Amino acid sequence: MRERVARLALLLTLIFAAASPAFAFNPDEVLKDPVLEQRARNLTSQLRCMVCQNQSIDDSNAELARDLRVLVRERLVEGDSDKAVIDYVVSRYGEFVLLKPRLSLRTVLLWGAPIGLTLAGIFAVFIFSRRRASQEQPQKLSADEEMRIRNLIEK
Repeated sequence: MRERVARLALLLTLIFAAASPAFAFNPDEVLKDPVLEQRARNLTSQLRCMVCQNQSIDDSNAELARDLRVLVRERLVEGDSDKAVIDYVVSRYGEFVLLKPRLSLRTVLLWGAPIGLTLAGIFAVFIFSRRRASQEQPQKLSADEEMRIRNLIEK
């Protein structure tokens, strides 16, 4: 019985270990100062791998991701602040390198455009339906007009 429980525990441990995220950084990239290393890990988890695009550079095995991880650590060792490191990487690779984009006019327009267009469409439908309802209905022809049309058709 104990043997079965031990096997089950080992199996569950292996399953959970396999399902946990694998970090792609190499041991030679790790900084000796644990505080700087933690800052580097926080920063690299915020930066997008330009090759993989939906992974952070912390999780990616791509060469470019490795180069960016090394660059982040070099900048931290040189004394740059976290913001300065992020600004430097963004200046080289653009806003797309950020996994969570900064709030700016461009991002507000990007995320707000679908809502604005939907509201404009609803407003246009409302205005056009009201205008159509308020248009005059065609009047019936008078007896004289009906007689003239019949005469024209019969000829």
